[in-house]
Amino acid sequence: MLRPGAVVRRALYWGVIGLSTIVITAAASTDAGARGRHHRHHSRPVAAEHYEPSFASIVVDANSGAVMQATNADSPRHPASLTKIMTLYLLFERLEAGKIKTSAEMPVSAHAAAQAPSKLGLKPGETISVETAIRAIVTKSANDVAVIVAEALAGDEIEFAKLMTGKARALGMTHTTYHNASGLPDDQQITTARDQAILGRAIQDRFPKYYGYFSTRTFTFRGNTVRNHNHLLGTVAGVDGIKTGYIHDSGFNIVTSVRRLNRHIVAVVFGGRTANARDARVVSLIDSNINVAAATRTAPPVVEGSDVAEARVKEINEIKEAATKPRVASIMPIAPARAPVDRRDEPAIGSTEPIKPNPVKTITVQPTATHTESLSPPAPDTGKLVPAPATIVPTNVTNVPEPPASPVVPDNRTDAVVSTQVKVASTSESLPVAAVTPEQKVKLRSGSWMIQVGAFDDEKEAKLRLAAAQEKAKAALGQADPFTERVTKGDKSLYRARFAGLDKAQAENACKHLKHSEIPCVLVKN
Repeated sequence: MLRPGAVVRRALYWGVIGLSTIVITAAASTDAGARGRHHRHHSRPVAAEHYEPSFASIVVDANSGAVMQATNADSPRHPASLTKIMTLYLLFERLEAGKIKTSAEMPVSAHAAAQAPSKLGLKPGETISVETAIRAIVTKSANDVAVIVAEALAGDEIEFAKLMTGKARALGMTHTTYHNASGLPDDQQITTARDQAILGRAIQDRFPKYYGYFSTRTFTFRGNTVRNHNHLLGTVAGVDGIKTGYIHDSGFNIVTSVRRLNRHIVAVVFGGRTANARDARVVSLIDSNINVAAATRTAPPVVEGSDVAEARVKEINEIKEAATKPRVASIMPIAPARAPVDRRDEPAIGSTEPIKPNPVKTITVQPTATHTESLSPPAPDTGKLVPAPATIVPTNVTNVPEPPASPVVPDNRTDAVVSTQVKVASTSESLPVAAVTPEQKVKLRSGSWMIQVGAFDDEKEAKLRLAAAQEKAKAALGQADPFTERVTKGDKSLYRARFAGLDKAQAENACKHLKHSEIPCVLVKN
């Protein structure tokens, strides 16, 4: 029998043991919870692999304006670096108005230099030219450069964002609001796939001279080669731009423009889980729609406000009418045959490295020597051919100059064949004309058919197209006479690039070869 004191001591003993057990158990439980939290923290990258941002897409036929495909096209999304399309839109507007030049230097502020990557890494107090800024935004999607542009044009980024939103409203982008110039995360910066399609079309209609920058694949900055984030350039036929983007909340995005022959579509994708997944989705949309898109431009240009839109529609109609009027053509001598050109060292399409043209012999033709030939343009809407007289006026022809530094922009007028960027190459036939006296007359080689390989605002571009076409189809065009034909109405001119002196079979064969080389070609009855 235990004494009372022993009972008390035994009770205290077991009480201490019980309390110790509870403490140990609680500690073990706490440690397990900590291990669980630690494990969950390290498992987040695994969970991130299953991240699926909200998907949205739209495909618009740029020729007809019709929506060919749409998924969540009006649902709000963050634009990410697609924002920079509008940043460049406002910059192009200032360039076109002559308020700033591509050679102008823009200062780098501390605010611009502090932007998160992707960026060029400029330091406060440095400067960057407008031309370099455009290329840095197009290729590297440099956030610091976007802010530099904003501050140069509006004083600060906040004011510039207000201008961006105002321009969006003027273009009909009713669901878009901008709060910064770069697209870095901001809960209030929103857009839709449909609005980005509007912008993707508008920047081409409004600034055909500057839109070509979006085809830049590489450029060199301080000795380093910067490559475009848009991997579709140079890999998917007909893609000529325009911009990619990514932030976590929007996924991988893209606005892209595709031209194949006379067809033109703009496709937008939001919410790619990876860049490759985004690219695969947009390529699928392109392939599913481009071949059924309209081949003739009927939609009015996408511009700001009704007054501007009406003016642009009137301009297009005037150019259409000019196609039915008599034309003045100038014969362009082409250089003699040369050895095949090694193209391994040529710069990639969109590169800023200059294209070195092959020399073209200079031939002087007396301006008084003329000869009238029967030429006929293709009717842009129906494809029917209507003969019409034209006067061919020989002119003094000089060497084809080196192309300008700004990108070659395809002509997208209604009655013109859509062009692609070309390089000057050697040609395969002797000169079709030589110096003549005033008593002599210039004649095109006999043949009842011609082909047209493009129409341009600039005669130099027409000549470059002729040289490129003759390089691509040497055998088929060996006996053809290349010449440019100027269509004039009022103070507007359009230069057609044509080859004469072919029979129907030769013309069809030449067009077949050229189209395989992605050079547009139309048969014209002489």
